[in-house]
Amino acid sequence: MTVPYPSKPPVSTYRLQFNKEFTLDDAAHLAPFLSDLGITDVYASPILKATPGSMHGYDICDHSQINPEIGGSEALERLSAELQSRGMGLILDFVPNHMGINEHENLWWRDVLENGPSSEYARFFDIDWTPLKAELRDKVLLPILGEQYGVALDSGKLQIALSSDGRFSLHYFDRDLPLNPKQICILLRHNLDNLKAEHAEESPELTEFLSILFHLEHLPSSEQTDMTSVSERSREKEVAKRRLAALMNESAEISRHLEANIREFNGKPGEPPTFDLLHDLLERQPYRLSSWRTATHEINYRRFFDINELAAIRMEDTEVFNATHALVLQLIAKNMVTGLRLDHVDGLFDPRAYFDRLHEAVGPERQIYLVVEKILTEGERLPEDWAVHGTTGYEFLNILNSLYVDKSAAREFQKLYNRITGSRRSFQEVVYSSKKLIIETSMASEMHVLAHELNRISESDRHYRDFTLLSLQEALTEVVSCFPVYRTYVSASGWSEFDKRNIDAAIRDAVHRNPAQETSIFRFIRKMLLPAPRATLSAEEHARRLRFAMKVQQYTGPVQAKGVEDTAFYRYCPLLSLNEVGGNPTHFGERTEEFHDANRERAERYPLGLSATSTHDAKRGEDARARLNILSEIPAIWGQQVKLWMRINSSARTIVQDGPAPDRSDEYIYYQALLGAWPAGQTQVTSEFVSRMSQYLSKATKEKKIHTSWITPSPQYDEAVEEFVKQTLVGPRAKPFLAQFLPFQQRVAELGMINSLSQLTLKIASPGVPDFYQGSEVWDLNLVDPDNRRPADYVAHSRTLAEISERLGQGRLCCAKLAVAADLLGHWSEGGVKLFLTSQGLSVRRHKPDLFLRGQYLALGASGSAASNVVAFGRRFEDDVAIAVAPRLITGVAGFERGLPLGSAWGDTRLDLGELASRSFQNVFNGQNVQAQDGWVPLQELFAKFPVALLTSFEDE
Repeated sequence: MTVPYPSKPPVSTYRLQFNKEFTLDDAAHLAPFLSDLGITDVYASPILKATPGSMHGYDICDHSQINPEIGGSEALERLSAELQSRGMGLILDFVPNHMGINEHENLWWRDVLENGPSSEYARFFDIDWTPLKAELRDKVLLPILGEQYGVALDSGKLQIALSSDGRFSLHYFDRDLPLNPKQICILLRHNLDNLKAEHAEESPELTEFLSILFHLEHLPSSEQTDMTSVSERSREKEVAKRRLAALMNESAEISRHLEANIREFNGKPGEPPTFDLLHDLLERQPYRLSSWRTATHEINYRRFFDINELAAIRMEDTEVFNATHALVLQLIAKNMVTGLRLDHVDGLFDPRAYFDRLHEAVGPERQIYLVVEKILTEGERLPEDWAVHGTTGYEFLNILNSLYVDKSAAREFQKLYNRITGSRRSFQEVVYSSKKLIIETSMASEMHVLAHELNRISESDRHYRDFTLLSLQEALTEVVSCFPVYRTYVSASGWSEFDKRNIDAAIRDAVHRNPAQETSIFRFIRKMLLPAPRATLSAEEHARRLRFAMKVQQYTGPVQAKGVEDTAFYRYCPLLSLNEVGGNPTHFGERTEEFHDANRERAERYPLGLSATSTHDAKRGEDARARLNILSEIPAIWGQQVKLWMRINSSARTIVQDGPAPDRSDEYIYYQALLGAWPAGQTQVTSEFVSRMSQYLSKATKEKKIHTSWITPSPQYDEAVEEFVKQTLVGPRAKPFLAQFLPFQQRVAELGMINSLSQLTLKIASPGVPDFYQGSEVWDLNLVDPDNRRPADYVAHSRTLAEISERLGQGRLCCAKLAVAADLLGHWSEGGVKLFLTSQGLSVRRHKPDLFLRGQYLALGASGSAASNVVAFGRRFEDDVAIAVAPRLITGVAGFERGLPLGSAWGDTRLDLGELASRSFQNVFNGQNVQAQDGWVPLQELFAKFPVALLTSFEDE
């Protein structure tokens, strides 16, 4: 399916993260500011009902209602009306892969826990009802206990409760699990003879009680899973519950009988035999309770990554699609939602089929804007048969960021990192070992399921039956560990050259790493991952192989994300600015030619894809990244500083069992993070900043999974790391350390500011839709989540923007702009200069949307001593032209010690306007009129007062 051009394409987007602290009404109140900023579309985090208290909304538990914690449907209507009154759209973040499974809120999941495979919603979730472990057959493993099941049971932490409406449930702290209505008859029948003895045979209460028992015991069999039987069973159990509730209300004797039985089943702590009745009842439930640690090896429902509270749903099922999209489609039909951002599409069984179905459901009368969260690895392209307008922009983030990393310093930086940390391992080795660790620990259960299915397939073919389950699991583990991309896209339609190339690469690498392993087993796995119909293969067998290949695809993505982004990126850190989602730390810098090539392709293939520089999942804020890139230009100076700081802070380290804490690698991460996150213009350390840095380093060391981890924390190492941060920032060692740190930090921050303005200019003018994460209109120095979820100070931002607008309205616009730009640059630490540049640039985009969404891309060159320190390109649509000009690798222009890349620092460097030389331009940022001289523009004139330029051949209105 060819993706249609959207009815209302966004020109710029602004990401808002909704939770109970920032609601839909807050967004409506923010709309005037965003409109004044130049934003055309609000890009909202998930707004459907999520688990109460959710800070992000990705744990949707009810697709049929707007989250009441953020205002509900009425607040959404108010926000929609406010946006529409300003000509703005609303792009909704939608999660098709998984749901939050809080049993209080997710009624589908609760029904599955109550009824097992016979639940009408059993097909909604990706559950293996016939797992390798026989005890889990027709059960869901629930790893919710904080201790071993037997310990929790015998201590009385598992307790039966009966509500006034006749519902039995099992309580474990705040958890409230349903009990199967048919199996609860065990409790109802307990001591029944005593109850009969207390009543005459003709007693209406006893007769009704026995009738309810008969009713429950003769519910339609759970073996009958057709929808008629499922619906009848659901209806009959509800009738039985209502009858029991009415009887309890009418008969004190029946109520006493039930209460006494519940007390007896609930047992007495310290007397293990008294819990036998409860244990027997729980063994009959459609779920099996276990310690949370059991999930590692035995969980039998597919999760989002390794998060037990997020269960994958089977979006390939038409009924699931319809049930989850009904409300969203209504919002689209009402024009309340103008676009969708589709989260984690690599988790879907068949992404292409999902996109096609979504377009069909929306209908041809409305052309919805669609972007996908798809992480493209180096050299990877979005599949051409996906009916979407592009990605959320991580590939743009990384190619843009690489412009500011000095490629020539790669070897020197690597040597520095090796000397400081003592590590000699390549990034490829770190990735391989990290992915293998994830497979063998937090995501081992999914591998067990896949290996078990692969073994079943091998047993059905005499040519492969000699492969043992263990050998198959070991070989498949190696192949997934060596997978070079997040996933492939084999489907019933076949497979592509991309699929074949990457599967072959994984097989080759796995064979190379395992010379003692028989190669025939890897050839067998290759056949299963690239299934092809054969005359000797039945349709059923081919379908089974195809399903296996497609299930493996759903697994390789999470392993890649957890192994690379959440492990290897904390183990291999020469330059942290390169350790970004979709990035490669060994790809040290980019030439301007590669940036232009990427932008040309973007203009041709995905001109509406998002251009991100900060996101809620990014490893650090865009301006922190811009600062750290300066280090690539000064490896020798940086190395001297780090060694000096390590000597000063040596007494702040603590010796723990396996060495100093933090180790040298963690300490090196700390100094980089500190440089990036240090508040602009501040010299004093606040308690809030100490807390932020402590939380960051704690997360970094746990994600690294060497001395400590989330699953097995080391209190000794964790406490030592926290103490190290305190000692270096506010402890006895803080004064000598900060005396050496701050002068260096302040200069890096000043030069990093130029990088920030440069990347913002290129982002605004590049092909694609510039996306702004909440608060990033001023300095974004955030660390990784949850640090980047902190609320932005929109009151201050609105006031600053209003002041800028007022100043621009005084006198002639060109003169006012020149004065305002120069003044804001002089007070850059306050962030107003970034806000100014953002609003001025987005004003041009909103005034000429076709120029930036459809315009031709023209790379421009330069000559002179600093030609390699500038990047420039033009955009042309019909008679309109815009040119972006921005510096890079700026210490090559201004030096490191002092000064900014302004005026005479550019020497003889000139910009070649090429075929655009005949036009007259005006610089959007300072009102300067620009005319080429013999086809050239001297950069010392263009950058005389301001370090970036956006030239237009028309007057902005």
